[in-house]
Amino acid sequence: MQRKQFIKTLLTGVAGMTTLSAFNKFTDNLGEQEQLMPVLFMGHGSPMNGILDNEFSQKWAQLAKDIPTPKAVLVISAHWLSKGTRITAMDFPKTIHDFGGFPQELFDVQYKAPGSPEIAKETASIIKSTAVEMDHDWGLDHGAWTVIRHMYPEANIPVLQLSIDYTKGPQYHYDLSKELAALRKKGVLIIGSGNMVHNLRMVAWDKLNESEYGFDWAVQMNTTFKNLIRNGQHDKLIKYEQLGREAMLAIPTPEHYWPLLYTLGLKGSKDDVSFFNDKVVGGSLTMTSVMIG
Repeated sequence: MQRKQFIKTLLTGVAGMTTLSAFNKFTDNLGEQEQLMPVLFMGHGSPMNGILDNEFSQKWAQLAKDIPTPKAVLVISAHWLSKGTRITAMDFPKTIHDFGGFPQELFDVQYKAPGSPEIAKETASIIKSTAVEMDHDWGLDHGAWTVIRHMYPEANIPVLQLSIDYTKGPQYHYDLSKELAALRKKGVLIIGSGNMVHNLRMVAWDKLNESEYGFDWAVQMNTTFKNLIRNGQHDKLIKYEQLGREAMLAIPTPEHYWPLLYTLGLKGSKDDVSFFNDKVVGGSLTMTSVMIG
């Protein structure tokens, strides 16, 4: 090899190592671990749960004590729909108050958890089925921060969000989630945040604070969903539109249901399944949540 070519090759290699060193900061900090992180589906319910000390928020806080402390949290929220798939890639995601008509106290909340551009890049790199765009405009919507601020109130764990492509169907979202499985080995807690039963048009607002007030169809679908999840019948959950009229009442629009499919797609053959916050509220909403692993 001629001297000029050798030097060029050497310099290219050094430059490459510098780039890889920066890019692989994620790998250095998040090496694989023996224990898989669990995966959660959170029924997040009303934005007010973000500031209330109630049975739901207390369970979120306790849950964080019961599971391994994550090195990062990745949330798939019902409240971030996009054309294509995006991931938050800023150092410090803003707190998004994507709601109206609530007390000022709720709008005053700032959950100042860091983000991680490195983790965003790594996550994008392991998703092969579609391009993932780095997003610097979104932040943490209430599907994320109202839950996580109870789990990790010190806001010292990086939090990212992965958007939901609204142009795709249930099978696509279920399959896409499987590509995220490697993150469980690196200490990333993946959370799908929505509600299994979510029909705002039929909410009995005057009954919202009554314990376990549910319409018959909502109670029925809550039981049906749990049984299908418990029995691993994911195909039926993907094809929920075939579950009858009650399912259509439970899921009039799919955005709050899709995050459940992201959680279910990450279930491994040896993972246990358990439920928590298993309540129907306001007649037509469920807080029922799932832990896998």
